[in-house]
Amino acid sequence: MRMLCMMALLATPLVAQTLPPPSAPVSDLPGAGRPVAREALSLRRGALLDRIGVGVIAIPAAGRHTPRAAVSQDNDFRQDDYFFYLTGVETPEAWLLLVGLPDGEHEVVLYLPARDPSREQWMGIGLGPGDVAAALTGIADVRLLDPTILESDVQAALERSGGLLYSVLPRRTPNHPLVEGWLLGPNEVHSILPSLDSLRAVKDAAEIRALRRAAQITAEAHRAAMRVVSPGMYEYQLEATIEYTFRFMGADRVGFPSIVGSGPNSTILHYDANRRRMQDGDLVVMDIGAEYGQYTADVTRTIPVSGEFTARQKALYDLVLSTQLTVIDSVRPGMTLRQLQRLAREHMQANSGDLCGPQGCAQYFIHGLSHWLGMRVHDVGDYGMPLEPGMVFTVEPGLYIPDEDLGIRIEDDVLVTSDGCEVLSAAAPKTTADIEELMKTGTESGPSRR
Repeated sequence: MRMLCMMALLATPLVAQTLPPPSAPVSDLPGAGRPVAREALSLRRGALLDRIGVGVIAIPAAGRHTPRAAVSQDNDFRQDDYFFYLTGVETPEAWLLLVGLPDGEHEVVLYLPARDPSREQWMGIGLGPGDVAAALTGIADVRLLDPTILESDVQAALERSGGLLYSVLPRRTPNHPLVEGWLLGPNEVHSILPSLDSLRAVKDAAEIRALRRAAQITAEAHRAAMRVVSPGMYEYQLEATIEYTFRFMGADRVGFPSIVGSGPNSTILHYDANRRRMQDGDLVVMDIGAEYGQYTADVTRTIPVSGEFTARQKALYDLVLSTQLTVIDSVRPGMTLRQLQRLAREHMQANSGDLCGPQGCAQYFIHGLSHWLGMRVHDVGDYGMPLEPGMVFTVEPGLYIPDEDLGIRIEDDVLVTSDGCEVLSAAAPKTTADIEELMKTGTESGPSRR
């Protein structure tokens, strides 16, 4: 079997594991959030403008949450993906204006709301127009957001370019005071989503750094969970270990609600109540993802609560694992996710033996093999498009047998390279031997699982 994917394993214990800080072109700026990859952002904006030629693109940031509109979960604010992709700015209610002119020149203007000292006393320092914002983003023209001036600037830009007006509409950004006004009013707005989504499907170096770090953090959370799980523990206690590790290692938030399903809950794909008390003999499926720099990992491991797989659990687990490894070994540019899905089902069925009766085990593989990964756990992209270097997706075969209270899923995050792929989440153990060994090591200085 050709092993095309680079699967470097990190065996350092959690307490000793320190991840290198990200590169920081600009740092320690008030209201800046994380450092911004200015060169990458400039290239993204230029590529988008090249796609449309002449025209005007208006991209709104996300609006603020209000207590009556939503219950705060985790962080109160998360930036709109498209706005963040083009600016790296985490300021609510901002706007980005991109203008493509007939002579091939580009104009870029960032509009930021005025800073509010009274609000900052409660909510922290914000990023307003001025030298700090220009230094952070690399956008020289940063203006105070005023709805009337912004509307006038858009109309003037349309006249200079002689092109069309584009935005992320009709996908509306909620809670933004301008979206329902002039941008949906007098102007005919064309969707920029096809061009933006096509760009986002292939990750640049800055995005890959964020995804790799998110995957490393998530892998360490899996290792931490494997060390502490024991019969009698509640699923939410294991969830707490996982999410503590996320935050301890620098994650911004969870990429999605953590799934920690044991016994009968292991057969429920999106179970996230996490309230059951785990028992000796259970398998527990941990489908988790840390978000770092607005990019999320998505990694699943299935482990025995007791620390050892039964013979049947091991046999079924090894079938799922061999299916995953066969698919990963087949990843290369030109393949499609649909082709990989067919390969997974064919391999599982052909290698079922008598594990699942005469109909084979593929009948219990009830979900898709893969989805795109990036700023969203189910990121933009078409399942029929050929793989290209820089694309990132999951590989997650599974088996779910409700009659046996037995679910198994193994999921990794895979980056397509020029000649194969790299498994970003390889630091999370996934062979039965490696899992059992880490779980055994974890009990040597902690409570017994028996």
